[in-house]
Amino acid sequence: MTIDRLDQPRALRRSLRPHYDPEAFGRLSERIARFLGTARFIVYMTVFVAIWVIWNVAAPPALKWDPYPFIFLTLMLSLQASYAAPLILLAQNRQDDRDRIQYEQDRESADRNQAEIEYLTREIAGLRLALNEVATRDYLRAELGRLLEELNKRH
Repeated sequence: MTIDRLDQPRALRRSLRPHYDPEAFGRLSERIARFLGTARFIVYMTVFVAIWVIWNVAAPPALKWDPYPFIFLTLMLSLQASYAAPLILLAQNRQDDRDRIQYEQDRESADRNQAEIEYLTREIAGLRLALNEVATRDYLRAELGRLLEELNKRH
């Protein structure tokens, strides 16, 4: 019985499963999904299907590879759709993850901004209260004028 030591890295194990980089695969799926959602893709697919149908209708019988109900074309389009749907879903999930992270960061930023606004509001209120207790120049002039009148009345 061997016990894994925590102070040493594990020995590399060979695996029969293929290894792939999930991040690279995710980026590739996003690129494909982005392309599948363009007018260019629709034009390419329309041209491809039109050429396929025209060839298999108008070509000499010896050169036709997919005669009229176009079973092979249907199979190819079904295969393309069966790969496109999961790639689009993968791309959407990755976008949802990015949106969720962005939302959380925006919420944290909004919370920080709200706390700063509340702090500044309290500071301004404190300054207003402090200024109400400070004698202004006009108040001092009025008081000095009143005292001067009192002194003048006494003499």
